[in-house]
Amino acid sequence: MFDHLNVVATIVFVVFFGLVTGLGFIASRWKAADLDHIHEWGLGGRRFGPWVTWFLLGGDLYTAYTVIAIPAVVFAIGAYGFFAVPYTIIIYPFLYMTMPRLWAVSHKHGYITAGDFVLGRYGNGWLELAVSITGILATMPYIALQLVGMEKVILALGFSGHGLMQHAPITIAFVILALYTYKSGLRAPAMIAFVKDAMIYVFIIAAVIVIPIELGGFIKIFAAADAAYAAKVAANAKLAAGVTLTPGQIGPYITLAIGSAMALFMYPHAMTGALAASSSKAIRFNTMTLPAYSFVLGLIALLGVMAIAANVKVSSPQDAVPQLVLWAFPDWFAGFCFAAIALGALVPAAVMSIGAANTFTRNIWKPFIHPAMTPREESVLAKLASLVVKVGALAVIFLMPTQFALDLQLLGGVWMVQIFPALIFGLYTRWFNGWALLVGWAAGMFVGTALSWGEKAWTPVHGLAWDVPFVGPVDLGLHFAAYNGLTAVIVNIVVATLLSLVIRSQAADETAPADYEDSAMAA
Repeated sequence: MFDHLNVVATIVFVVFFGLVTGLGFIASRWKAADLDHIHEWGLGGRRFGPWVTWFLLGGDLYTAYTVIAIPAVVFAIGAYGFFAVPYTIIIYPFLYMTMPRLWAVSHKHGYITAGDFVLGRYGNGWLELAVSITGILATMPYIALQLVGMEKVILALGFSGHGLMQHAPITIAFVILALYTYKSGLRAPAMIAFVKDAMIYVFIIAAVIVIPIELGGFIKIFAAADAAYAAKVAANAKLAAGVTLTPGQIGPYITLAIGSAMALFMYPHAMTGALAASSSKAIRFNTMTLPAYSFVLGLIALLGVMAIAANVKVSSPQDAVPQLVLWAFPDWFAGFCFAAIALGALVPAAVMSIGAANTFTRNIWKPFIHPAMTPREESVLAKLASLVVKVGALAVIFLMPTQFALDLQLLGGVWMVQIFPALIFGLYTRWFNGWALLVGWAAGMFVGTALSWGEKAWTPVHGLAWDVPFVGPVDLGLHFAAYNGLTAVIVNIVVATLLSLVIRSQAADETAPADYEDSAMAA
């Protein structure tokens, strides 16, 4: 297991990991409060100011899987992997308009989750349940993929093993994560995010300066990548790859960016980070400054073409970044970089488990199993649920082939965007009927899942000419492929709109127009 261990890199890795572990346990004393209340344990008491929120959201949204997977797509097929950059740019103007309204009404009524808001707005418990199950369902493989990112860097350190021993290092890491998350709640990832983000910035800045110098500049890097993509296409005519988008990639690229932007803040963990802010002003500050992470994301994507130019040989594209780091840097700095990537798994995994635990406790267990729960019982159950979520994520890694887990994650955005109409439209209007939104959600989930189901794996896009049972191929005349999530949510919206025209809502709305008022703008 240790025959090929890089001792220097491993020592540096362990030192930084130990530092962060200590911070995770100390975090329970930061902004001290009674953690036996779920809004304190799972939402930090809504007391995180602009800068803490900036680091928390940055650490929450830009993950280890981001650092591993985006360069991997670029390494494999080129420019298509850059879709994540425009989608993270699109999201921030959208958040500037919507999240302060959600924060205001949530603060007024004590909402902690999307399910809380949906129930209060539409008075429909089944819609609340649908929104909550969707969030948990989409989050589980997302947490598992943080483990994949961490496992890649641990393997690059030289660890090896077979069977259960192969996963021993990440199991130990996640046991530690589970313990300090249980103890400190959202305060732990918020505090750790400061260290994690600083390390990621140092790693990426060093990489985009040092590696191009070693490779002779970006002109040579892109020339080498262009030749490599051309060779791949020549060997496989069905493959679309290049330093620029091919005509067939344009439709998927655009729709994937738009659909992913719509889905991102529907995830429980993203909403948890936003609702933990101390004010709507803090959220607006972040929507104006978080694009700095989008800039870094573009630099991260460039690591994929650098790995090609460095002639890195890997069995899986996901190994490209770790092997590039080992090729480019001395062992001590490689250990530092690997620690940064590993911390990039721990912070979002912690917030994801907390967001899923809050959702399970508030919107599934409490309303349907134990309505008379006390605040302390809510907090205890949320802590236990966060442990179960982590165990479930480990089970995905142990029992499911990694490639299938990666394919399954593609469904996450397809599913999460289906709560967009209920949540975002609800911030501005009560015109939609709760039952209509529920039927629209079901239609979107069915269409999105059906389109994503492939013969061998899940696929994120589908051509807009469909095989309809008993009818045959139906050509819509658009002649391009689109992201399944965007296609499905359009179906969702159409269904919800048509039914809302027929079914007028009689359910109570516990919110009032003034509850959505953004105090920062009003001032």
